[in-house]
Amino acid sequence: MNDLRVGITAAGAYLPDAVLTTDDLQKRVERESRLALPRRLFASMSGITHRRVAAPGEYASTLAVRAARQALADAELDPLDVDLLLFASASRDMVEPATAHIVQAALGSRAHAMDVTNACNSFLNGIDAARAFVLAGRARRVLVCTGETPTRVMRPRLESLRQAREAFAGYTFGDGGAAVVVEAVPRGGILDVDTENRSQHWSVGGIPGGGSRHPRGDEHSYFAGDGRALRGVFEKIGTEILDRVRYRTGLDWSGYARVLVHQVTRPFLDRFVEVTGVPPEKLEVTVVDHGNLASATLGVQLARVWSGLAPGDRVLMIGLGGGVSVMTMAWERS
Repeated sequence: MNDLRVGITAAGAYLPDAVLTTDDLQKRVERESRLALPRRLFASMSGITHRRVAAPGEYASTLAVRAARQALADAELDPLDVDLLLFASASRDMVEPATAHIVQAALGSRAHAMDVTNACNSFLNGIDAARAFVLAGRARRVLVCTGETPTRVMRPRLESLRQAREAFAGYTFGDGGAAVVVEAVPRGGILDVDTENRSQHWSVGGIPGGGSRHPRGDEHSYFAGDGRALRGVFEKIGTEILDRVRYRTGLDWSGYARVLVHQVTRPFLDRFVEVTGVPPEKLEVTVVDHGNLASATLGVQLARVWSGLAPGDRVLMIGLGGGVSVMTMAWERS
């Protein structure tokens, strides 16, 4: 039996300097659309006050590189100490090549490099994949990084209120990057991983452009979806997976120092607390001042709480992603 333990040994995050308030975002959309929307509609519906926005010369790889440098510095590692680099993100620089190679070239590492993508669960999937590589003896030390620039898929102009409803989820986005180092640890580490998928709902939300269905055309390059339908699916399957995790680990909410959860809007987060019963003080709220950071959400939260975690502290990470998927990871700091 393989008794090797694998854990997260360092974390880093990066947020762009530019700030865009939600009120300014709505004014910009109204100006481009010549469509009158209720005053402060975006802010009241999302609970988001502002978010960070990547500069014109910043890309998904840029945000990932800056977060990766922080994680490596935290671990006192050189880029050449990494033998697997996973760029795990919903955003990317281009369709081909894999953005992992762009990140690697900037860092100066020489690891096996590839992309992992699964909407907003990409980063959590990347950590799980890294763990599997280490357990299989295929890698010794893995750098998992994400760079999310979803503000670039916000629809800039609205033609109707119906289109506004379809595009609204896109107006919750913010940009950011995150990174972790994954390797063998003497104790603790990743204790439990679970996933629940309802792939029949894949069409509920997403960015249809860039693939073989819609290879070209701006109309398909903006995020569109039914936020209410997504929320309904997450509520149905989210409690089931949390019950399984509790049964396997024997841990209830009191067993975790922090609970990190993907955050889409403030009302959605409040509903999560209501449905699951998680103590609000265990959460790290990022959605209000950063928006929906897509797959970078959990990584940014982890980097923010990192210094406050002591050896033996446990963290439960809960990811929600289009497709639709829910993912959990219970981790103990070594």
